[in-house]
Amino acid sequence: MPIKDVFLPLVGQPRGPALAAIEKCVAVAADLGARITALALEEDIFVRPKVIFPGDPASAEPGAVREVGDMQHLLDAFTNAASRTGIRAQSRSGKVPADQIASTLAEYGRFSDLSLIPVKPHDSRTENIIETFLFESGRPLLLCPEQHVDELRPEFENVVIAWDHSARAARAVGDALPVLQAAASVRVITVADDKTDAIMQSGTNLVDHLREHGVYASFETVKGSGSSIGKVLGSWADSHSIDAIVMGAYHHSRLNEVVWGGVTKTVIGQPPCWVMMSH
Repeated sequence: MPIKDVFLPLVGQPRGPALAAIEKCVAVAADLGARITALALEEDIFVRPKVIFPGDPASAEPGAVREVGDMQHLLDAFTNAASRTGIRAQSRSGKVPADQIASTLAEYGRFSDLSLIPVKPHDSRTENIIETFLFESGRPLLLCPEQHVDELRPEFENVVIAWDHSARAARAVGDALPVLQAAASVRVITVADDKTDAIMQSGTNLVDHLREHGVYASFETVKGSGSSIGKVLGSWADSHSIDAIVMGAYHHSRLNEVVWGGVTKTVIGQPPCWVMMSH
């Protein structure tokens, strides 16, 4: 199924990298030929109103004029980016309690083909939003690393599939088919120190399946050499000029990865490039 409707959650402070990430996400949606919907949310905090009496000098001070908030800055950046690309776009905004922001965004994500999420490195709030999307939206995610936003390309020419033979990885491949079909180069890699017959057969079977969808991929194994799979994927993607990684999320239980660490936690904490992820 083609990707025709994408969702962009907007949360947090309008720093330079965040604004640049919005620009790149809009460019990706435009390259896909999709409509993009942005939802900006901020925490609903009760603030006791300040009483100002007529004639009070404070009422005439510049600070008395309400400044444009972070949410509006993010929306303005989105609107400007959408206008420059000419993409079909719409935006919404709202305030909800802090503990409901992630679940509210994930609920909106159910009505899209793909959610694009800007990622601040090692940020607990961002990680919570991503995890909530993975477990509650039922849709694939595309992570946009703010740390590398200047190097990111909106076209995914070189794509790698991180294949671990799991059902979640298979789901990710199915979700990513439109991206894989448009790519110039697709590689399938499995991180393993030993090339067992089962590993080689699984990789070959996936390559054969992709060929039926017009995707001509190659398969290889990559040695872990004692490093975590997440770090191996990042290093491999960087050394091979990969535009995007396709992978399944949370092969183990979320609690197990939180306690012991895992490839999903590593990649969510600091994506090395665009990462398309499904659970």
